[in-house]
Amino acid sequence: MVKNKISKDLLKIVEKKYLKDNKKLKIGDIIKLSYLIPEGNKERNQFYEGVIICIKNRNLGKSFTIRKTIEGVGLEQNFPIHSPKINSITIKQSSIVRRAKLYFLRKLSGKASKLKRKI
Repeated sequence: MVKNKISKDLLKIVEKKYLKDNKKLKIGDIIKLSYLIPEGNKERNQFYEGVIICIKNRNLGKSFTIRKTIEGVGLEQNFPIHSPKINSITIKQSSIVRRAKLYFLRKLSGKASKLKRKI
């Protein structure tokens, strides 16, 4: 029992080095995310804008899923919050939601997929 407590404390110390000061991301927020993509020997910034449909909390492995639609096709992508590849996260709009996961947006399209805006 003491051994487990010591190992958990060591993990927290190691993880603290890699944790980022992330903003208060919430389900339903529309965000603009810039992250680095390798292209040959160089890296460039790629922007990804969409709605956060779920957040998975696993300490250092904390991640979120962003959904966007391009020409009527829905795309979802998972991003780890504490990744060194992420340059910036800007919140463009907050929405009022009553669910923990917004998977129902997958079935909706057009105006039906809009969320109520927070004032």
